[in-house]
Amino acid sequence: QVQLVESGGGLVQAGGSLRLSCAASGRTFSSYAMGWFRQAPGKERNFVSGISWSAGRIYYADSVKGRFTISRVNAKNTVYLQMNSLKPEDTAVYYCAATAPRASWYTNYADNAGYDYWGQGTQVTVSS
Repeated sequence: QVQLVESGGGLVQAGGSLRLSCAASGRTFSSYAMGWFRQAPGKERNFVSGISWSAGRIYYADSVKGRFTISRVNAKNTVYLQMNSLKPEDTAVYYCAATAPRASWYTNYADNAGYDYWGQGTQVTVSS
């Protein structure tokens, strides 16, 4: 069982930056692929970014490429999402997700169903 706790959300002006953190419990964190998703009010939860267990594979949604950076520190059981040049349309609840190692993640990393564990979410609000 893996528990995920997000932090770092808040209110920021357009053009600003935030860094989200996701702390994971468990001794097997280093073997898990991780992802960030977001859900705006009235919309479905969508993929933002994903990172493989060794950080050898990193993926981004087109809407955040060049602005967001995902990283992980396995020694700290933590994955990060650095968000720069934030826009009002980035406003959403951001969720961290984890999946046990499996080859299918490399093809379905953007699917909600591709993850076994989810955090409770952290609100990010970008004002114009």
